[in-house]
Amino acid sequence: MMSHRIARLFLIATSAVALSGIARAAQAQGFISPFLGYDYGGDAGCASFSNCEDKKVNAGVSLGSMGPVFGFEEEFAYAKDFFGSAPGVSSSVLTVMSNAMLVPKIGPVRPYALAGLGLIKSNVDLSFASIGSFANNNFGWDVGGGLMILFGHVGVRGDIRYFHSFQDLDIGPVTLGNQKLDFGRASAALVFAF
Repeated sequence: MMSHRIARLFLIATSAVALSGIARAAQAQGFISPFLGYDYGGDAGCASFSNCEDKKVNAGVSLGSMGPVFGFEEEFAYAKDFFGSAPGVSSSVLTVMSNAMLVPKIGPVRPYALAGLGLIKSNVDLSFASIGSFANNNFGWDVGGGLMILFGHVGVRGDIRYFHSFQDLDIGPVTLGNQKLDFGRASAALVFAF
């Protein structure tokens, strides 16, 4: 019961921070960035970044704000059949991460590094009942980096991130001891700056 309250407070707090980050001072540049990628390493179906035949699509969107050097990003991502597929079994993963960014502006190019905290929810379907449920919630962290290239208010972005949960992984009614969910993700995205 306490973890449900903590998860609810965390989601409210990260949403408030994300909204305040977007509404920062006039010199800050807001962005929305829809992306497609795939997960690899750790618990993902692909053992490595480059040698992978069974790529599972990971899709999502990030939104945030960038100043001359620092920024903030709120990211939502969904990977269907993350652990593989079986009839009647959901094995998808949803991540909601709040990230601090080091994102210096070098003309139209913005290399960046990021780190953050958030929610890693396993065994979730894209339905309100499943997403709204507090079952299979894990707090976790992510680190990563990439490069944005902006052409005015539109650009492209390449990104590599690593995700790791703080808590042991639950698969159905069983908690696997000393098994933290971890994986990497490579993605490509469009960037809409405003």
